[in-house]
Amino acid sequence: MKIYKTIIKGLVLLKSKKYHDSRGVFFESYNKKILFDLGIKDNFVQDNLSFSKKNVLRGMHFQKNNSQGKFITVISGSILDVVVDLRKKSKTFGKYESFILNEKNNKQLWIPKNFAHGFLALSNNVIINYKCTNFYDLNDQNTIIWNDKLLNINWQIKYPIISKKDKMGVCFKDLIL
Repeated sequence: MKIYKTIIKGLVLLKSKKYHDSRGVFFESYNKKILFDLGIKDNFVQDNLSFSKKNVLRGMHFQKNNSQGKFITVISGSILDVVVDLRKKSKTFGKYESFILNEKNNKQLWIPKNFAHGFLALSNNVIINYKCTNFYDLNDQNTIIWNDKLLNINWQIKYPIISKKDKMGVCFKDLIL
């Protein structure tokens, strides 16, 4: 497994080896020991699958009270994955980092608790699996507006497809974390 350096402390970008033969493809998508050796000692309690078509933007989602660590794997397609550091005591509080994750580069992303997370589908029929360290809490779902001026995220698109809920996101400066 290859590990890549990230700008924001705590984020881990990694790449599993893919094995191709006449039958298809195999790769190890999760290995608790490898993550543990990287300092990721969280237990995963919920797996989610997301299906998106091209130009769908989901996010920036976060939980205030029941924050989730997430381990992101793209099963099919390609995404621009974006995270914002919401840890007030962090040197990178309010900063974002983005990554291209897809089935070809086989990169995966560990996002610790207390980050906002979102992604843009760059291809048709994107399928993402993300393992979570906490259960989803309907009463603790929050969204930062995708085009927040202070965060100034480069989404590489002017007119994404966005849900009604995500259009109602708050500005970063108005958050009380």
